[in-house]
Amino acid sequence: MKLKNVFGLFIIAGLALGLAGCGGANKTVDKSSGAAEGGPKVVRIAHTQAYVPYDFVNDKGESDGFEVAVLQEVQKLLPQYKFEFVPTSDDDLLIGVESGKYDLGTKGAWLTEARKEKFIFPKEPVGASVIGLVYRKDNADQIKDIESFAKFSGKLVPIAPQNAQYNVIEAFNKTHADTPIRLVSSEAFTVADAYTWVLEGRYDAYIDIELSYKSNVEKETGSYHNLADKLSFVRYKAIPTYPVFNKKNQQLADDYDKAIQQLKDSGKIKELENKYFGEDLFQYVKD
Repeated sequence: MKLKNVFGLFIIAGLALGLAGCGGANKTVDKSSGAAEGGPKVVRIAHTQAYVPYDFVNDKGESDGFEVAVLQEVQKLLPQYKFEFVPTSDDDLLIGVESGKYDLGTKGAWLTEARKEKFIFPKEPVGASVIGLVYRKDNADQIKDIESFAKFSGKLVPIAPQNAQYNVIEAFNKTHADTPIRLVSSEAFTVADAYTWVLEGRYDAYIDIELSYKSNVEKETGSYHNLADKLSFVRYKAIPTYPVFNKKNQQLADDYDKAIQQLKDSGKIKELENKYFGEDLFQYVKD
């Protein structure tokens, strides 16, 4: 082979490698999103694993639940994103979203001032959580709702000030100055303590999440089902639940808000509520 031809082959090979390199540059991966440049941005969404029916892993090993379903509908309206759902623990969810391990997390979370310091809360809630009073069945004739409880005694199991339920009772007392509920700050205690204190008459009611009461007491396999014939529950109101976003994801939160509004307007949110809860929980949300 002549020397001139050898040099020609080297030049052609070099050009081919250069063109391949240029083609590769057009397909560079955006490390921040895990997606090809120009493609949808990958959004990692953490959710709790066993908070039925809000967020859980179903028997097929799939992410499921009302809040997960709502976010899946949000994804359909936001083609610029690709949502990836990651089941995890409560603690990992909150720590992970704060650190940026996850872009957002959903766990039936209520908005509190302490959480607002760590996360972005969108304007639009994803769902609602019903709370009410656990009381002794012996007092069923006197306690019909939260107003009648306040008149009966108002002796409520203490609440931690950082808990959103504390704010709920504060708001109630502002509009019921003549018959306020006794709002006492608490130290840490277990649900078992609260139920026991009510049964013993130390307090006359405990403010609880309806889903928790149903799982703990009403359900035959509940940890405190043995108390089902001694305790009762009456609803008070629903508190909005929100996904929490990493502080750097304001645009994602804004896009979420627009999509949620569309889902509300179309009736999709109410459809999913009826599927997972059997009713519209937002009707119980009060200012």
